[in-house]
Amino acid sequence: MPFTRRTLVALTAIAVSFGAAHAQPIDKSRVTLAMVLEPTGLDPTIAPAAAIGEIVHYNVLEGLAKINVDGSVTPLLAESWAMEPDGKGYTFKLKRGVKFHDGEAFDAADVKFSFERAKDDKSTNKAKKAVFDNIRRIDTPDAHTVILTLDNADPNFLFRMGENTAVILDAKSAAGTATQPVGTGPFTFEEWKKGTSVSLKKWPGFRDAKNVKIERVTFRFINDPAARVAALLAGDIDGVPRLDAPQALKQLQRDKRFVVAVGDTAGKGILAINNKKKPFDDVRVRRAIAHAIDRKAFIDGVLEGLGKPIGSHFAPTDAGYVDLTAMAPYDVDKAKALLKEAGVATPLNVTLTLPPPQYARKGGEVIAAQLAKIGIVVKIENVEWAQWLGGAFKGNFDLTIINHVEPLDYMQYANSAYYWGYDNKEFRDMTAKFAATGNAKERAKLFADIQNKIAADQVNAFIFNPAQVAVSRKGLKGLWASSPIFANDMSAVSWQ
Repeated sequence: MPFTRRTLVALTAIAVSFGAAHAQPIDKSRVTLAMVLEPTGLDPTIAPAAAIGEIVHYNVLEGLAKINVDGSVTPLLAESWAMEPDGKGYTFKLKRGVKFHDGEAFDAADVKFSFERAKDDKSTNKAKKAVFDNIRRIDTPDAHTVILTLDNADPNFLFRMGENTAVILDAKSAAGTATQPVGTGPFTFEEWKKGTSVSLKKWPGFRDAKNVKIERVTFRFINDPAARVAALLAGDIDGVPRLDAPQALKQLQRDKRFVVAVGDTAGKGILAINNKKKPFDDVRVRRAIAHAIDRKAFIDGVLEGLGKPIGSHFAPTDAGYVDLTAMAPYDVDKAKALLKEAGVATPLNVTLTLPPPQYARKGGEVIAAQLAKIGIVVKIENVEWAQWLGGAFKGNFDLTIINHVEPLDYMQYANSAYYWGYDNKEFRDMTAKFAATGNAKERAKLFADIQNKIAADQVNAFIFNPAQVAVSRKGLKGLWASSPIFANDMSAVSWQ
């Protein structure tokens, strides 16, 4: 059902009544969190969904590095690392005594296997082209040392080693990761009730098990925002790490049973445009669409103001961010003129494909109304997440609304096979030059140029950078208030 204030009032009354009648003491050995989306599998190295990382990353599966809530990068399975002066060589010293959940020892051979698997021609790892294809050599001089040699220097390489695409798997269990993930993390996979939940349990064999306070974690899939709020109010769940029901924010802030934290994300909310389809292959049409969108109205109406406008595929939290919103200001007359200049006859009929999140479903209605003002008639097509991945994400769409949560993922614009189909040699050359230079001043200029190029070509219509709202029961500590990446580090969570 649509989430409205009337819906919230009704659900609040029901939930409070239910909760009062059925209140149970909190079991401080367990935590249940509500997730927006259910992933299609649990292997982050073969599928693109951020929903996978929300469950397994840092909990079940680990990589060489860890990205912390403040965006800093520290060793995880690596004990330390050293970088060559030219930025093309990295030596990782691995932690000793680490084991996988099935008892297999972790060592350099696992790193080599995992990265060669990611580099393989058949790999569907979303970081393959940008990260793993750039690894020229993988040397393992001993069981606890890995030397990676890159073709091109990558200033974000250590950050990439902390993303879920770079988790380390064992050759004996890797094939079953999508349904039975086996890692080195603080929790083991327990059960996946399709359509309902995934459960994890604390692993006694974890190297730092004494500091892990939670015995069992359950991730419940509740894709309706109103139902998530109702479950929270009724005490059925302990928290929502990423609340996408902004209409409920003030109600939850007033409720003394909950703690509400508002933080930052690396998200880029966009109206993605299929650059390979006519008439969207004409930059004037894409610019017209961008000028037709009132970002402030979208952010206020869909996100309750909990977001910032963006003008390129970068978040304000990115170092070197340039605010380019002025390149495509809201201007209906300009949009109409661009369509006319491009020879587009109106009304122009298009399909807007929308995945389940509220920013997309509710946002789609706002976008449709705004595009109607310039003669673009939108047919809304609501799809489930798996349908979106199998359709729009494969390039079968006109327009779609999606929040890209991966940090610094501008390199997808250098991949002509990526779903929006941007194919521009100048941009690819620009990113290659950026990766190859070690001069800080030149890098800063190139980084700004990259942002400007994406905005000038208006590959997509760039709309919002969402805030993160994390809500939890009072007494639950350690949930991330910000999301430099989409992860829920449950090893740091405890009941006070």
